[in-house]
Amino acid sequence: MAPDPRTDRFLRACRREPVDTTPIWMMRQAGRSLPAYREFRRKHSFKEVASTPELCADVTLMPLEYFPVDAAIIFADIMTPVACLGVDYEIVEGTGPVVADPIRSIAQVDKLLSIPPAECLATLFDAMRLVAQRLDGEVPMIGFAGAPFTLASYLVEGRPNPELTATRALMKDHPDVWHGLLAHMSGVLIEYMGEQVKAGVQALQLFDSWVGRLTPYEYRKFALPYSAHIFAETAFLGVPRIHFGTGTKDLLELMSSPGPEVVGVDAAVELDAAWDRIGHDRAIQGNLDPKLLLGDPQTLVKEAEQVLRKAAGRPGHVFNLGHGVLPDTPLDNLKILVDTVHGYSA
Repeated sequence: MAPDPRTDRFLRACRREPVDTTPIWMMRQAGRSLPAYREFRRKHSFKEVASTPELCADVTLMPLEYFPVDAAIIFADIMTPVACLGVDYEIVEGTGPVVADPIRSIAQVDKLLSIPPAECLATLFDAMRLVAQRLDGEVPMIGFAGAPFTLASYLVEGRPNPELTATRALMKDHPDVWHGLLAHMSGVLIEYMGEQVKAGVQALQLFDSWVGRLTPYEYRKFALPYSAHIFAETAFLGVPRIHFGTGTKDLLELMSSPGPEVVGVDAAVELDAAWDRIGHDRAIQGNLDPKLLLGDPQTLVKEAEQVLRKAAGRPGHVFNLGHGVLPDTPLDNLKILVDTVHGYSA
């Protein structure tokens, strides 16, 4: 029996190798859009799921029961490695991460811990090993981490704040505190990403959710050096690494510069124009507007095919959304999207 091309379709695209059809996975594909997930969460809190390997594995694999996406992404939060710093925080439903004591001083930075991720996040790595075992090569598993800038913004603001008021003040008025915080965090993230690969992850995505709020000058000075350090220090892992942020249409060249194998783009830029800017020596991931999944299926198909036409059949396109699946997305539309992408070039 011939091997199923789905087993390495995603990884081949990340390496810009020929594939039988465009691979697709979706950020937040294991989430509230799935009926089974909603039922699951009525019984189990986020904290319980994240800290129980069997439950975490169940949620991670749940999307594969509904549609044949080409990768699974581990169920976790970008704040997960913050536990290794000894920072007290909680995920508040409807709000996001809330930090008990926001970081505003060098004394707080000096008190941060560096607990080995293998020690403080052992249950998560157990979940990854369990997912790898249960996948048994069906599709690859993606791991991820929040980028230093985005994680630091949560730690400084104390909760999600699109204006980044305290973050900007700290960057500009107390650069020693800012750079000390990001340098400390970067070391933990490098180790965290390495442990994920040891646990069976076959690709990594670095999420910089808030970085689009920066100007190119601010990004070069306050964020890029730390993301670049992470990419430099994880190159030896030998897995594809995706660099993704939202609102980053003015930062694409800079986000490709640290050396990720894949650059993720949101829906605010045309895919072909983005690819020209990041360079065709990189793969590209994106970039359907997730709001289109809420509407008419015919429009969804037309817009998805438009993204695929922009890719023009060039090796190195991973189909994804410009951001995560929205909670009210109809399940049928998710199925239609996956079938459309796979059928377009098959």
